[in-house]
Amino acid sequence: MTIGVGKDVISYCTKCKLTLSHLIVSMKNESTIGKVKCNTCNSIHAYKDPSKVKARSKKAKAKQINPNESIADIWMNAINSSKAKSQSYSIQKSFQIGDIIDHPQFGPGVIDKLIDTDKIQVIFRHNIRTLVHNR
Repeated sequence: MTIGVGKDVISYCTKCKLTLSHLIVSMKNESTIGKVKCNTCNSIHAYKDPSKVKARSKKAKAKQINPNESIADIWMNAINSSKAKSQSYSIQKSFQIGDIIDHPQFGPGVIDKLIDTDKIQVIFRHNIRTLVHNR
């Protein structure tokens, strides 16, 4: 896959303090990403390779994501590896890693990470979002 301005890439967000989907805003050269825009908080910052960002805690390691892999490929792999049945998304429902949800705006997604007792990271076909649940 080629990288370039306007393409999606996985990067560490310096504002959200999470590895999330970003849009490439500028390139340093043909093969080096310059700046990216977070699809979750909309902040623009230098590209941070998620594999080179030190973990702040000694919790279980997150699965490795290839920064050159497209969001659609990550989503398809997550959907195919999940054994859960699709369920409609609601703020009141509680979800677990691997659950498939059907969001009214973003479409089908897979729960990738439990961020907090009331926040989840969900991989959708075109982006990765942080959603609220269990309220």
